[in-house]
Amino acid sequence: MKWNKLTIDTTTAAVDMISYSLEEMGIEGVEIIDHVPLSEEDRKTMYVDLLPDEIAPDDGTAKICFYVDEKENLEEVVCRVKEELANISRFLPIGSGTISFDTTEEEDWINNWKQFFKPFRLDDNIVIKPTWEVLKEQKEDDLVIQIDPGTAFGTGSHETTKLCISQLKKYIKPHQTLLDVGCGSGILSIIGLKLGVEKTVGTDIDPNAIRATLENCQINQVTEEEYQALQGNLLEDEEFRASLGSHCYDIVVANILADVIIPLSALAGSFLKKDGIFITSGIINTKEEEVKEAMIKNGFEILEITRMGDWVSITGRPKK
Repeated sequence: MKWNKLTIDTTTAAVDMISYSLEEMGIEGVEIIDHVPLSEEDRKTMYVDLLPDEIAPDDGTAKICFYVDEKENLEEVVCRVKEELANISRFLPIGSGTISFDTTEEEDWINNWKQFFKPFRLDDNIVIKPTWEVLKEQKEDDLVIQIDPGTAFGTGSHETTKLCISQLKKYIKPHQTLLDVGCGSGILSIIGLKLGVEKTVGTDIDPNAIRATLENCQINQVTEEEYQALQGNLLEDEEFRASLGSHCYDIVVANILADVIIPLSALAGSFLKKDGIFITSGIINTKEEEVKEAMIKNGFEILEITRMGDWVSITGRPKK
């Protein structure tokens, strides 16, 4: 099936009203493209950070894209949209209000990205393999981790994840326990178990991450005795935080972002055993000092700082 893609050039001020009008017309699934910065709440919920050069200035413009079945009368749809735009323009600035057209084939949007995710080697003996791919080359001592990230972050290819994995390999010892804060797809927990950790607990505020983590654990033959995935916000929910236990983990790993790691550094020590290790990543280099200072302030001795591209990992342990 083919679809007609229509794009309205407008303003951020008019986005909500135009989207509502399109919905009233029976058009669903609009896509909004703008440069409005993420709110602090969005960043906390999404666990996302951006490099400065990835952020375009908000110029007040926006585009609204929507799709119309090729069988529908396109001219009639456009006339109705123009009428709605004219009405809205009486109350809000809508910009140029021009409508452009394109045609697209119906596709499996959820799964098309999979064609770009291929098996890759993280280091000498850790290989990440998508569940739908066949591994053609494998060494005898390879640790093969199968991952289907779904809608959760974490294929292992990003610099922040690689930094964490490198530190886990360095500090993990047999029969340890690990707390994975912001577990995403569960990749760090699974690798931790493959490297010798005895028990791992993963937490995330996103239910999609918990679902993806449990599925990936099953794919990698991780048992319920070895791994527990819990949804909750340990920064804000004291009851949830208490349920994770006190001073019972050898390693706490957090591949999130600087603005979460900073407050987390005030709590991480309460989860760690004596001589425990706190591994952090997801830190943009411009916030390295800020995270480092927070960790020191909260009683951590900085053991190591590693970097890859624009990203930083800081590893510490509670001062004796």
